[in-house]
Amino acid sequence: MATSEELLTDYLQWLSIEKGRSSATIEAYKRDIESFLQWMKSQKLSVKKLSEADFEKYFNQLRKDGHADSSVARAMSSVRGWFGFMAEEGSISVDPTTRIVGGKRGRTLPKPLEESLMIRLLDSIPSETPSDLRDHALFELLYGTGARVSEVVGISLQDVDFDEELILVTGKGSKQRLVPMGKTLKGALRTYLTKGGRSEFPNAKQSTRLFLNARGGPLTRQGIDLIIHKRALPAGIEQSTISAHVFRHSCATHMLSHGADIRVVQELLGHSSISTTQIYTAVSITSLQKEYKSAHPRAH
Repeated sequence: MATSEELLTDYLQWLSIEKGRSSATIEAYKRDIESFLQWMKSQKLSVKKLSEADFEKYFNQLRKDGHADSSVARAMSSVRGWFGFMAEEGSISVDPTTRIVGGKRGRTLPKPLEESLMIRLLDSIPSETPSDLRDHALFELLYGTGARVSEVVGISLQDVDFDEELILVTGKGSKQRLVPMGKTLKGALRTYLTKGGRSEFPNAKQSTRLFLNARGGPLTRQGIDLIIHKRALPAGIEQSTISAHVFRHSCATHMLSHGADIRVVQELLGHSSISTTQIYTAVSITSLQKEYKSAHPRAH
């Protein structure tokens, strides 16, 4: 389990990279949430064990301490946004702030791309340069597995198993899971990993990471964001409508529309609710592969 500080860092990075919030706004969110964390520690509470009453107690304390209503509302918005983010990313199983009145939700699901637009984007990338091959494989992996961008940047060469058609992904709290490799993704990765692809990047032999940047270092979250925006325009897709998380959301949405069981999709995405709630049950990797191949648009 990641620490509260690490979870906060993830949220602030998400606000910066995917939501484009200004540094001043992010700093304000950080102050609000850090103040809440300090209070939480003073009460000997943990992120995973908070009730609605705990939040109400904290916000009432702010009012008693003389904070203006506008400041309290902003603090509520900051804290609720963070907990909504953690719940959606699977870091906590339930968002305890959903019924707290006041403050805007800091996070909303991005709209998935229409399937036809996603296919257009994936098929619009040429295959002329090493960067073309990398970007095509990257996009196929983002859409084909629904992996988080933070998970994708951590994938190593040894995590890709072409024989079993599986990729080992390390998610939140160092939890690992196996995700299926569809036919299109497998082909894109093989092309990228053969002559003219990854091997053409500087110092490729010295790095174990799957995706490299132009200097031969590991591709970062920010680097992936820039690549997505660069490739969106030639495909006729507005930059404001596409991000790494849109790939993840589109993967889930399109699989469900093709008849996939929601439990399979949640297992694929690595949501902790599969193991922490009684609503869903874990799915074996064999069943996951079978349903994935029948439901994902790019698996055939």
